[in-house]
Amino acid sequence: MSRISSAESLVMQVLWARGALPADEIMADVAGPQGWGEATVRTLITRLLKKKAIVSEREDGRVRYRPLISQADYLTGESQGLLDRLFDGQLAPLIAHFAQHRRLSPEELKRLKQLIADMERGDG
Repeated sequence: MSRISSAESLVMQVLWARGALPADEIMADVAGPQGWGEATVRTLITRLLKKKAIVSEREDGRVRYRPLISQADYLTGESQGLLDRLFDGQLAPLIAHFAQHRRLSPEELKRLKQLIADMERGDG
């Protein structure tokens, strides 16, 4: 599957959150907040169909679109792509970058420590 653009990901977010939807409902959720017209949203739907990220199905006389990839798979692919492009696929430099350039809250530090502890135990 080809990479999903940031604009296309907005359509995917709606489908992941709400399930299979007709084009008009996707448009209502995406077009207004973005200031996009109907043609733009239809183009995004067409692109996602070509990329096999979504499928169209006829249900009760209406065409509905549903995702073919899970949000978890999408997030994994995007995260790995970011790591590969910016940090040679290494997680530690990413975390170091954020730790140096963004103050971590006590809750974030606690969560990171817990994740590391889980990984050391083999839980993560």
